[in-house]
Amino acid sequence: MRRIEFFDTTLRDGEQSPGVALNMEEKLQIARQLEKLGVDVIEAGFPITSPGDFEAVSLIAEKVRNTTIAALARAESKDIERAWEAIHIAESPRIHTFIATSPIHMQYKLRKTPDEVLERAVYGVKLAKSKVSDVEFSAEDASRSDVDFLAKVFSLVIKAGATVINIPDTVGYAMPAEFAQFVKAIMDKTDGIEKVKVSVHCHNDLGLAVANSLAAVKAGIHQIECAVNGLGERAGNAALEELAMALHTRKDLYGVETGIITREISRTSSLVSRLSGMRVQPNKAIVGKNAFAHESGIHQDGVLKERSTYEIMSPDAIGLDMNTIVLGKHSGRHAVKQSLDDLSIEVSEERFEKLFEDFKILAEKKKIITEADLYALAETQEAEETLALNYWQILSGNNLKPTATIGLELKDGKEHHNELAKAAYGDGPVAAAYKAIDKIVGIEGKLQNFSLQAIDVGEDSQGEVTVTVSFGDHTVAGRGVSPDIIEASVKAYVQAVNRALGKGWISLKQR
Repeated sequence: MRRIEFFDTTLRDGEQSPGVALNMEEKLQIARQLEKLGVDVIEAGFPITSPGDFEAVSLIAEKVRNTTIAALARAESKDIERAWEAIHIAESPRIHTFIATSPIHMQYKLRKTPDEVLERAVYGVKLAKSKVSDVEFSAEDASRSDVDFLAKVFSLVIKAGATVINIPDTVGYAMPAEFAQFVKAIMDKTDGIEKVKVSVHCHNDLGLAVANSLAAVKAGIHQIECAVNGLGERAGNAALEELAMALHTRKDLYGVETGIITREISRTSSLVSRLSGMRVQPNKAIVGKNAFAHESGIHQDGVLKERSTYEIMSPDAIGLDMNTIVLGKHSGRHAVKQSLDDLSIEVSEERFEKLFEDFKILAEKKKIITEADLYALAETQEAEETLALNYWQILSGNNLKPTATIGLELKDGKEHHNELAKAAYGDGPVAAAYKAIDKIVGIEGKLQNFSLQAIDVGEDSQGEVTVTVSFGDHTVAGRGVSPDIIEASVKAYVQAVNRALGKGWISLKQR
């Protein structure tokens, strides 16, 4: 089976995304994760551009030993020398040199004739070859270049020592069928093509980077250049995760294998998103939070019966634990019942029908129904209120350890300040308040979930806090509403305590 190598340019082209600026340690962290992911080549940077980039490439070349480390360089001596300085320590170094070959680039950007470009390309490859055995040559803006001229350039750089030739769709201009034909034509007309690996580097200006890369795979290439989450100049590069899973999922069509360890995809995507500050859109293929989420009742029913009805790949294949059933107004009975079972909430059939009616009413008001909402809906009746909030007081500040004093009273209204008022410290004002309540009750609750949302718009909107709290082996939910979010938080926790008291799961230990 033919093997497709993955050349990752997240740290070079990806970092050129507007707003992205990674420091040395962050780049090394990403490079190590890319190594775990199984990429064949890491393009660590463009050393000539800055001392910081040079140092980062050098560090990666030193620390990452199980994959090829490439450094980018224009077909100029100073670039190539600097690239070699940065990667000479690598276990498997590659110099990636390039020059533009399209008429528009040669005339307006380079201001060189085709013959001058040809001469410079050969010079760059020869110089790089004198440094390393592995040399990649890229013809920038190849997809808008003349086929015969490009084939001539590639033929001569192969003769000069190039081991990889790259055909970039630099501005995302090509269409998939057109690009496949273009790649085939280049391969047919280039002398010595059988001696080298052929690569493509596609940009996403028309949203076709992945499609063009896959079309090139069908045309017979050996290497795909891509970036995690599709990062890169302008609209970005071909997304590594989409290419990897397309080739993995459709082996029947492409008949190729890769070295990508797909279970590392989710972890890699999250790391790059966090460190780069470029959030992944929810509906992003493969790694978006909605990629394996189902809200439609029809879809949920199908997935719960047989996952393959609506999922062409399994979530665990990319490192996710399971598919996500999103409960909302479109959800059906099957999904709600399954979610209750997953939370070990037992509800009779008769009670479930009433619960489902309440669920639909609540779902019209809220976009997503949480676990805490399900716990609350599953209460057969509102627990009798044993404790009521009498007062709360918070002392907090940037130079103060948050302290909360909580006063609760029994339902009969008789205040027992010595027994029902406590103070506690916490990491924040809400945590301090919850610890004070735990002191009053005499048992420590474990906060499982905390959700805060505004009920309405505007500065005077009330906040609704929903919590899920475990007391020993039992879990209950509570809600609190107030214009003050700390008060809403306290009310929610007190309601959870009352529910646990009402069920007999805990007892009030007055001390």
